[in-house]
Amino acid sequence: MRFRPLLGPTLWFVPVFAILLGLGVWQIERLHWKLGLIAEMNANMVAPPLSLDQARALGDAAQYHMVMLRGRFDNTREAYVFTTDGEGAPVYHVLTPFILGDGRALLIDRGYIPTTLRDPRTRVQPAGKRLVFGIWRTPDRPGAFTPAPDLAHHVWYARDLAGIAKADGIALATPVIIEADATPNPGDWPKGGQTIVDLPNDHLQYAIIWFGLAAALLGIYLAYHVSRGRLAA
Repeated sequence: MRFRPLLGPTLWFVPVFAILLGLGVWQIERLHWKLGLIAEMNANMVAPPLSLDQARALGDAAQYHMVMLRGRFDNTREAYVFTTDGEGAPVYHVLTPFILGDGRALLIDRGYIPTTLRDPRTRVQPAGKRLVFGIWRTPDRPGAFTPAPDLAHHVWYARDLAGIAKADGIALATPVIIEADATPNPGDWPKGGQTIVDLPNDHLQYAIIWFGLAAALLGIYLAYHVSRGRLAA
């Protein structure tokens, strides 16, 4: 094999080829990180439930962890987050303040209801002290294109934790939402247990694309040298 690389093509080929390989390796690293994150979330959801103080002590590591709370719902300050169910039908998620025995408050996403049940008088409301299990979540902030809330009807278009707490005068113990588990509610509504671990994981496809581009560039580079008689067996 005789190979006499040309200076000009080689000067642009080497850095571009290295960048493409680097991007492919980076995507492989991201793939392993994402798989580990998903495994951690799933493990947290089936781990023994934590108390409020235990979850707060864990910080970010408490994400998707089951918690157990004792207290009562303040049904007079429900908020409704408009979204769709798994079949695309419009629904509301019911977010209700939960007052613990020591007076601290959390916001619990009790699950979804059909739009016809937004009026709390159409549903059986939980009364008295209750034991609640749910998933510890830090909600995403509203996006730039999220519609403004309908404050008159307590309807929101994102789980804007700070906005909901301010509008309803709720002093939250910590800035998280607890997603209630699938334990049936009185009257069967809302439907809890809506937590889904669904993180986009396209890193393998991206890695294949970057490595494929690197291989194509290498092929072009070598073919060019063959055509110039600079590469021969």
